[in-house]
Amino acid sequence: MAVTFAWIAVLMILVTSVGLLLVRDWRLSIIFLAVQYLGMFILILQHWPLGMASVKVVAGWMAAAILGMTRSGLSTQGFDEESIWPRGRLFRLFAAGIVGLIVPAVTPSVSTIMADAGFAVTGGSLLLIGMGLLHLGITVSILRVTIGLMTVLSGFEIIYSAVEGSVLVAALLAIINLGLALAGSYLLIASASSEAA
Repeated sequence: MAVTFAWIAVLMILVTSVGLLLVRDWRLSIIFLAVQYLGMFILILQHWPLGMASVKVVAGWMAAAILGMTRSGLSTQGFDEESIWPRGRLFRLFAAGIVGLIVPAVTPSVSTIMADAGFAVTGGSLLLIGMGLLHLGITVSILRVTIGLMTVLSGFEIIYSAVEGSVLVAALLAIINLGLALAGSYLLIASASSEAA
């Protein structure tokens, strides 16, 4: 039963990470990010107890809330929601397809290296890392760069949960997530105030 939930989480991660690449509205991006953290929680639950895994989802949702509240408080005039290159959704879907083809090819060898984490856990983490790096490569928007960094970090946290079960490391990674969201919020406010001046 746990394996079924893990593969459902991988499918959830696939949909949300591709959705983050394709959507233009910041509200949908925040929703996809929150659902992505839910999928990450299910995959981390394969190796960690419920209490430690719930720290990840709570920290992720708090980070998404920080970004959402900051962006909702800013005017929409100074922000170009489509400030990524190239602008075509078809290109982004094609690039996501390439990442989707690479991940199954490398999952068995990475799963073996990472203490036999399992194909679902390894595949989900590699998918998040690949999609996050792709997101970082095609965007210049502060909000989207922050979401891309959080996506890459989520993938790392999933694969790392199979190797290390330390409470201190879990707390440190949660603090990094929150710090990344706070830094992104600060940069969004600073960018909006510099454009207004």
